[in-house]
Amino acid sequence: MSYEVPTLLDAHNVHVVGTGEEIVVLGHGFGTDQSVWKHVLPHLVEEYRVILYDMMGAGTTDPEYFSVLRYSTLHGYADDLLTILDELEVDSCIFVGHSVSGMVGCLASIERPFLFSKIIMLSASPRYLNDVGYFGGFEQEDLSQLFQAMQSNFKAWVSGFAPLAVGADIDSTAVQEFGRTLFNIRPDIAFNVAKTIFEIDMRFILRQVIVPCHILQSNKDLAVPVIVSDHLHHALGGPTIVEILQTEGHLPQLSSPDVVIPVLKRHLVGNIRA
Repeated sequence: MSYEVPTLLDAHNVHVVGTGEEIVVLGHGFGTDQSVWKHVLPHLVEEYRVILYDMMGAGTTDPEYFSVLRYSTLHGYADDLLTILDELEVDSCIFVGHSVSGMVGCLASIERPFLFSKIIMLSASPRYLNDVGYFGGFEQEDLSQLFQAMQSNFKAWVSGFAPLAVGADIDSTAVQEFGRTLFNIRPDIAFNVAKTIFEIDMRFILRQVIVPCHILQSNKDLAVPVIVSDHLHHALGGPTIVEILQTEGHLPQLSSPDVVIPVLKRHLVGNIRA
């Protein structure tokens, strides 16, 4: 019996929807997949051609294609993004990156700056660990406890982490949805991805990012303190603008779409004034 090897686009569950000429690429963060954009997508498809994909390791991807070595840094994810865009013959796009995808977009733009007309970051951080003169939100002991909890009882960890990350009650629809996509990830893969993300330090590459960056951040986010957006604003190498959203949680596009959608649409259209 022979099995058909999936194409790269199939492996990442790539979908292209919408009728517009300008291309918008939506990248998701840890513990989610492209469904995290489900409230946002209907508001974009009449004006843009939208590319959605699942990052390798998401619960919707085949675990056999996840390489611990390849995805031990964010460069593997950035390479995937560039390869997907090449396969689709994209020569210019706006990249919207939620959480870790914000930094993935930055890395990809360093490699191919002319491919991205702008990057819109939502809840992005270059480093989650505190450091001298830098507040990322976590101490090493916090992360050690988080990793230990993931390994000891993944289901219990998901049940506790989801409401904290979303910033809502455990019975809320957004928490239930995030818990679902998080629990869909194979526990060992979730652990490896979490370690890679929470232990990154991308501050040293920010000056190399010359693409205009729009930084959107919740005013209360367990994973990313508001002050991180100020660090990005001053550290990135190109034009930047910051907008603090009156939302709570790390996934505002899921928990507060009514706030996020008009802000996102405004930044998709608007350019940063010199």
